[in-house]
Amino acid sequence: MTRLSVEMLAADAPEPITSAGHAQLGIAVLAGIAVIVLLITKFKLHAFLSLTLGTLVLGAVAGAPLDKAIASFTTGLGTTVAGVGVLIALGAILGKMLADSGGADQIVDTILEKAGGRSMPWAMVLIASVIGLPLFFEVGVVLLIPVVLMVAKRGNYSLMRIGIPALAGLSVMHGLVPPHPGPLVAIDAVGANLGVTLALGVLVAIPTVIIAGPLFSRYAARWVDVAAPDRMIPQRASEELERRPGFGPTLATILLPVVLMLSKALVDIVIDDPDNLTQRVFDVIGSPMIALLAAVLVGIFTLLRPAGFGKDRLSPLVEKGLAPIAGILLIVGAGGGFKQTLIDSGVGQMVLDISKDWSIPALLLAWLIAVAIRLATGSATVATISAAGLVAPLAEGMSTGETALLVLAIGAGSLFFSHVNDAGFWLVKEYFGLDVGQTIKTWSIMETIISVVAGGLVLLLSLII
Repeated sequence: MTRLSVEMLAADAPEPITSAGHAQLGIAVLAGIAVIVLLITKFKLHAFLSLTLGTLVLGAVAGAPLDKAIASFTTGLGTTVAGVGVLIALGAILGKMLADSGGADQIVDTILEKAGGRSMPWAMVLIASVIGLPLFFEVGVVLLIPVVLMVAKRGNYSLMRIGIPALAGLSVMHGLVPPHPGPLVAIDAVGANLGVTLALGVLVAIPTVIIAGPLFSRYAARWVDVAAPDRMIPQRASEELERRPGFGPTLATILLPVVLMLSKALVDIVIDDPDNLTQRVFDVIGSPMIALLAAVLVGIFTLLRPAGFGKDRLSPLVEKGLAPIAGILLIVGAGGGFKQTLIDSGVGQMVLDISKDWSIPALLLAWLIAVAIRLATGSATVATISAAGLVAPLAEGMSTGETALLVLAIGAGSLFFSHVNDAGFWLVKEYFGLDVGQTIKTWSIMETIISVVAGGLVLLLSLII
């Protein structure tokens, strides 16, 4: 990502940061984050406005001229949206195509036909993980809720035994695996390789989702034994369709961008010659934008046409898919502006200077910072973006594998203990008909397990890579 020079916010103070400067910057960070937390939790202000105001407070307390703080914020917002905006848009379009065509239902129904009894929680985590690759967490929850409730009701399963694995699959994908917005922004901030991060993210995600999903659901079902609420079973998209796409083509469409990005990473490792024609070709087709664009274009023929969608329905579908992401783009962009202000005001360098005297690994530091911001703001995306800005200087001198693990450490920390200041907490509570205590015993603990297990696996991988 293109960054403003530190001098933009410190033209009058070119000297190295002193201990007094560290104290002022530390207070500035706390003040900025406190304002964001207060506005989001107490005054229920939209995260975009909260991040914008918190950034201005950060710059003011850090002693930066207001015009230069604004310049940092707008530059960070612009470069962040430029870097991930198209990817978020393409992901939203693919998710809408998957849902409206009945392709998601086709995958769900096919897998459920093969599963039953004790294997059902494993089938649910598999479904959620596959569906969760191209979808935002909230969209995935809305898409899978009918399946979770119907399976629990028809099979006489505990709702938590079926619901927790589905939620775990969606949450792990959201926090650890690109092309989700949080990991993408973190990759951009620390200069990590997307393909390597994707590969390591999948490697960490598999054991994490098994532990937090099917295994933990056994205990969650004992702690909270509730039935599926009938009132929350909505109509499925495919019930209005005369036909829907096949299982194979649908699955291939979903996995296409993942395969292309992973192929690029493997070719880069094997060939490692920027002038090689094969590597140059894979660098193009394996780039996130081309990979997702390819999946969208392929989806027109594998998802929409088999479902009977004509040309006249394509444009309205795209418009409906893009409409819900406006808020997400603004939040991600404002988070990028906040991160850029952190960097330009010298906060990133401060973290680097202070951490040199600590005996704490950089990966653990990144995880702890993300945990703190997640607990304070309730947003995994805000936690990821802000933590990435703070620890970006730690990536200097790291290898490709180490920077990828830094991204995953941030992503793991951003999922820690979702509670009442997280929109996802209330989404799960309302859909599953739980009270606050039951939601904490199930959803909140599941999120904590994901964060701790994934963080631990990242640290273990750092001993090898």
